Amino acid sequence: MGKIAFVFPGQGAQSIGMAKDVFEEIPSSRRVIETADESLGFSLSSIIFEGPEQELKQTYNTQPALLAASVAYLEAFREKGITPDYVAGHSLGEYSALVAAGVLSLEEAVVIVRARGEYMEQAVPGGQGAMAAVLGADREALSNLCCSISEDGTPVELANMNCPGQIVISGSAEGVGAAAERVKEAGGKRAIPLEVSGPFHSSLMKDAADRLAGKLKDVKLSAPAVPVVANVTALPVSDVEEIRKLLVEQVYSPVLWQDSVEWMISQGVDTFVEIGPGNVLTGLIKKIDKSVKLININSLSSIKELETL
Repeated sequence: MGKIAFVFPGQGAQSIGMAKDVFEEIPSSRRVIETADESLGFSLSSIIFEGPEQELKQTYNTQPALLAASVAYLEAFREKGITPDYVAGHSLGEYSALVAAGVLSLEEAVVIVRARGEYMEQAVPGGQGAMAAVLGADREALSNLCCSISEDGTPVELANMNCPGQIVISGSAEGVGAAAERVKEAGGKRAIPLEVSGPFHSSLMKDAADRLAGKLKDVKLSAPAVPVVANVTALPVSDVEEIRKLLVEQVYSPVLWQDSVEWMISQGVDTFVEIGPGNVLTGLIKKIDKSVKLININSLSSIKELETL
């Protein structure tokens, strides 16, 4: 019998109306959204269910909204009685994974990611940072290209190792622009600018990371009930102080998503269940290894239709 991993999406997977179906029909999912509202002291649910889009797209709203929606789907899915062998999340999704593993309470998690979103938004003035998805490049060659461009005082770094042939770069607008123009030197086909409010997962986020460290200092973390595979190391982490440290580093470090998935597969995982809005991670995992089984839990009907893993 193969192993199962639950994986949780990050920023970009959000949409207006997400989790409304489980909110309306599943009491435990409704409690998740209501708890998020109470913990934050405002109606996050009305932004999730009604928008407007511009409001939902603000990083400090997107992060708690996506976390709450993902955990609401998780609660509905839990009624199936399936326990994962590992959990992991992409960037922000790591917080959903930590809630799933019992490391963080939902109440604490939504407050932390709301603050995380604010710190990330404020770390770099608007327009000065950028991100782009590079298609087809060799990781090492792209890393070398970014290093040589950064030497000119225009930092650009690898931010997300998503899957073979898709690496996101992040940094100053000038650095990302220069790297985008020269991706062919690294074997890349093209670079697609991403619509983001800052240079996430780059060294320009150090200030946000320092502020997050202050916020996380007194937060109670519990030992994980199942291993959490961390973005920063692509390895499981169980020590709570190590988890705290890695959450801070994660803000300015690359998300090693491809490495994380490959490590879980090497440990016998043959089924990945993506829990939360959209299907971004399913698409990435398919490009990493076509042989694994992929399941999306992103609607009430997807849960009801699921007979067995």
